[in-house]
Amino acid sequence: MAAAATESLNILHVLRAPVGGLFRHVIDLARGQIARGHHVGLLADSSTGGPQAEATLADLAPKLALGLVRVAMSRQVGPSDVVACAHVARRAADVEADVVHGHGAKGGAYTRLARALRGIRVYTPHGGSLHYDWSSPSGFLYLTSEREMMQRTDLFLFESAYGRDVFRAKVGDPGTRARVVHNGVTAAEFAPVAADPHATDLVFVGELRMLKGVDVLIKAIAILARDGRRTTATIVGLGPDRAAFEAAARSAGDAIRFVGAKPAREAFAFGRLLVVPSRAESLPYIVLEAAAAGLPMIATRVGGMSEIFGPDAGALIPPNDPAALAQAIGSALQNPAATQAIAQRLKTRVHEHFSADVMTQAVLAAYAETLARRDG
Repeated sequence: MAAAATESLNILHVLRAPVGGLFRHVIDLARGQIARGHHVGLLADSSTGGPQAEATLADLAPKLALGLVRVAMSRQVGPSDVVACAHVARRAADVEADVVHGHGAKGGAYTRLARALRGIRVYTPHGGSLHYDWSSPSGFLYLTSEREMMQRTDLFLFESAYGRDVFRAKVGDPGTRARVVHNGVTAAEFAPVAADPHATDLVFVGELRMLKGVDVLIKAIAILARDGRRTTATIVGLGPDRAAFEAAARSAGDAIRFVGAKPAREAFAFGRLLVVPSRAESLPYIVLEAAAAGLPMIATRVGGMSEIFGPDAGALIPPNDPAALAQAIGSALQNPAATQAIAQRLKTRVHEHFSADVMTQAVLAAYAETLARRDG
C-alpha cells in the first residue's frame, strides 16, 4: 500500500455531473496529481456535461492512467444509485485505488457507501447537502445520510473554513479528519482579459438556477431602470431555470441578453463588471478566476466569499436583496476608479493565497497523512 508522500498513489476521483466549479476543481486536481507522478482515474455521470465538458474530458483522458469511466448517476436519490455505488466499488478494486475521492453529495455518497474499498475514502462536499436545512424533508434526508456516512469517511477536505463550520453545525465534527484546502487558480489565469467591443455593463457567469440569484440580478436591473439608469447585462450559462429567467428579463427589452454556456475567460469579455448574486456558495471558482483576470465584481456575502475578499469583505452585499444589488451596481459603474482599485487588491490577494499548485500539494499531503495514520 502506497502511503508516503514521495510514493506514487492510485487515485480515483468520483463525481456526478461534470459541470461548474466542482468539475473545474476535479480537473485541476487531477492534472496537478498527474504532473507529480500519481496514477489518476475519473468516474462520472454519463448523461450530463455538454460540449465544453466533453472537450475537457477528451483532452484529459489520454493522461488518465486509471482511465475515464462514465456511468448513469441520477441527480435525485433512486434505485440507480445502488448500481452506481456498486460500479464505484468494482472500479476501485480493478485499479487498486489507494485513494477514492468523492466530490459533491452524490460522489461522496458513492465513495463512502461502496463496499470493501482497500483505499482511504475522501470526501469534498462542494456545498452539496450543506445547502439544505434539517427543517425540510429533503434536508432531513440528506443531512441524516451525511451523519450516517461520517464514520465511513477517512478524510474530509473542505474548500473553505465556512464549509467546514457549516458541516460541523449541521452534521457533526469530523475532528482531526478535517482539512481546509482552498480552491486555487493557475498562473495563466492572471493574464488580463480584453473587453469585447460590444461588452455590456454587467456579466453573470454560472449555472442558471435560482440558487445563483439571476432573478435577483434581473430585479436589480429593473430598479435601476426605474431610476432612469439603463443598465445592460449578458447572462452566460445554462441551467434548469433559464426559461424562467428569460421570461422575467423580457420586460427589460434588449438590455439583457442570454448567450448560453461559454468558457469563463471568454465570458468575462462580455461585460465590464461581473455580478455574482448567489444565495449560497462554498468557495466559487468564478470569483477566483475573475479576480485573477482583474475583472471588477460585485458579490454577495455568502459561503467562503469573505475568505477570498479578505480586507475588502466589507464590499460584499447581502444575498436575495435586489435593492442592495442595484445600489452596489450603480455605485460601481459611477466610480470606476474605486471599483478598479478593489479589483487590483483582490487580484494580488488571489495570487498570494489561492494557487492551484498549493491546493494540489495540500490535498496530496492530507492523503499521505491519512494513509500513514491508518497504516501506522
